[in-house]
Amino acid sequence: MRTRGRPRGFDPDEAVATAQRLFHERGYDAVSVADLTKALGINPPSFYAAFGSKAGLYARILDRYAETGAIPLLEILGADRPLAESLAEVLTQAARCYAADATATGCLVLEGTRCNDPQARDAACGFHVAAQDVIRRRIAEQYPQQADRLADFVGTTMAGLSASARHGQGLDRLLATAQLAGLALRQALAG
Repeated sequence: MRTRGRPRGFDPDEAVATAQRLFHERGYDAVSVADLTKALGINPPSFYAAFGSKAGLYARILDRYAETGAIPLLEILGADRPLAESLAEVLTQAARCYAADATATGCLVLEGTRCNDPQARDAACGFHVAAQDVIRRRIAEQYPQQADRLADFVGTTMAGLSASARHGQGLDRLLATAQLAGLALRQALAG
C-alpha cells in the first residue's frame, strides 16, 4: 500500500543539496521536475508543497550556493594586500572552484543567468549583480574612475572561465587564463 505525501525521512536541506548537484551537473534547463522528484524520492504534489516550483527550488539552491559553494568575495577582497592581487586571487579561486568537480563544472550562478525560465534567470541574475557590485565597490574605494571598467573585466573573465569549464577546459588552462588576467589587472592598476 502506497502512502501519500512526503516520505517520513524527507529532509528539505538534503533535498536542496541533491537538487543542487543535478542543476550544477546538467544546467537548469536540462533538469525536469520529473528528474527532481525521482532524485529526491518524492511525488510531484510533495515536490510542489515543499518547494512551490522548480524555480522556487532553484532560488533556495542559489541561497545555499552563496553560503557554501560560491567564491568568498568579501573575504578575498577584504584581505590586507594590494587590490590587483586580491582581484587576481578572485579569478584564481574562480578557476579552481569552476573546475573542482568534474561533473559539476562552471559557476551555478553564471550558468543560471542564461537559462530559459525567466524566474530562475532573474534569481541567478540577482546573485550575479550582487557579486559584481561587491567587486565594483571594492575597486571604487581606491580607483573610482576605473571601477566600472575593471569590474566588467573581472566579471567577463569569470563568465569566460565558467563557460570554459562547462565546455571541458581543465584546471591548468583555466588557471593559466586567470593568471594572464591577473597580469592585465596588475598592469591596469600600476599606472
